[in-house]
Amino acid sequence: MILSKARTKAVVKDQTAKQEKRPPTLDELLDARDYVGAITLLNFKRQGNRNDTKLVEWLAYAHYHHGEHDKGPRCPLATRIQFHCAHKRGDEDALMALHSSLGDSLEDQLSLAALHFNRGHHQEATDIYKGLLLDHRELLALNMYVALCYAKLDYYDVSQEILQVYLNSFPTSPLAANLKACNAFRLLNGKAAENELRPLAEATGGSHTQHDLIRHNLVVFKGGEGALQVLPGLNGVLPEASLNLVIHHLRRGELGEAHALVKDLEPSTPQEYILKAVVAVSLGQASGSQEQLAAAQQHFRVVGSSASECDTIPGRQAMASCFFLMKLFEDVLVFLNSIRSYFASDDDFNWNYGLALAATGKYREAEEALGAVQSDKYRSEPTYVSWLARCLIMSGKAAAAWQLYQTAQDTGSPAAAGEQGYALLQLIANDCYKMGAFYYAIKAFDVLERLDPHLAVFDAFDVLERLDPNPEFYDAKRGAAVGVFQAIIAGKEQS
Repeated sequence: MILSKARTKAVVKDQTAKQEKRPPTLDELLDARDYVGAITLLNFKRQGNRNDTKLVEWLAYAHYHHGEHDKGPRCPLATRIQFHCAHKRGDEDALMALHSSLGDSLEDQLSLAALHFNRGHHQEATDIYKGLLLDHRELLALNMYVALCYAKLDYYDVSQEILQVYLNSFPTSPLAANLKACNAFRLLNGKAAENELRPLAEATGGSHTQHDLIRHNLVVFKGGEGALQVLPGLNGVLPEASLNLVIHHLRRGELGEAHALVKDLEPSTPQEYILKAVVAVSLGQASGSQEQLAAAQQHFRVVGSSASECDTIPGRQAMASCFFLMKLFEDVLVFLNSIRSYFASDDDFNWNYGLALAATGKYREAEEALGAVQSDKYRSEPTYVSWLARCLIMSGKAAAAWQLYQTAQDTGSPAAAGEQGYALLQLIANDCYKMGAFYYAIKAFDVLERLDPHLAVFDAFDVLERLDPNPEFYDAKRGAAVGVFQAIIAGKEQS
């Protein structure tokens, strides 16, 4: 029995040794990312069969992944791979030469469309995909590609409609569900986007969150929640991860961290140019650096004047920002008016739109735009309060401007404290005087201690005189009082 067992073990050991000596298969080499071994094996197999196109294609694949983009046999697949490699290397001459080698086959046209998409030429990619879809309606993935292109072109509602054709057949596709959620985010809000992912979550038992793209976008949908836990780990995996990490720092006011992430970035996409511009303008405004503001202006101009971006929403926003920095506010309004319908409830848009309107003397429209701002942070900023006060006064609403000051003072807003509060009072006083709002001045002088004052110039000058006993303020008060009597005599007093 002992001898029999020993012989059995020896036979098993011998068979195992023979199996270990078996050469690896192509699949095993590729799984192990042993591309040198794969190239060696494929070249050996080709010696026995030079006409096997599959061997040629796999050989091109192995050379590509080994970084040898210019090696490998010549075949349609190799041409398509080298076409994309030329784009990655930034070799425009090789790109054009290889472009001319592409034919009208389905594979070549798909390759060309993909390159257009990667270069940001989304309309050209859309045209190719739509043409292919007419001849190959059975290729449902083409609907997904067309929907993605329309999303990039800001036609989110059109994208949703086309995408549904694909989702009807593949309802649990992570990529399709993600695109639908992204469209909902653009059309509505983050909550709506999360709701679009619920069917996928239920179908996968929650495992959809293991998908890098979905994990990344959930951070965006939730307004940056979990950004520091998720986004750093996706750097190098998703290009958008590092950009959204910059946005996260900007929203938290962490300009140093945001700048550290983009200072060495050489922008190549519209999103990178815009983000680098936003960081530069934030730093420029915070530090007074004209160099940073000039850099921001140039980055915005690159996007806004680009043929592929000039008619997109981000492109028009970029051009408006460029003109804003140049103080060409009439031009700013041309671009902002063209996209206003998309940002009816966007605080950032209404804030910038209101400033541009006020800067061009359109005070009533500016008052409406600034009044639409809901952010407590914005509404407490001295710049916001000052501009809104000016718009109210210039629109004949001096009492509302004074009420705005009193509210800021009662709530402890920085707009009504210290030097900022002093500057606000000066603005109210001077603008009211300029607009002839004398009635409120004399009324406030008479009932200031007994009733809730409905301000005007006089009340503002009265407060300023107590803050700074300057004879100019006394003269201004006296002038306001005289002014109201003149208005009464002329029958033009304000009520």
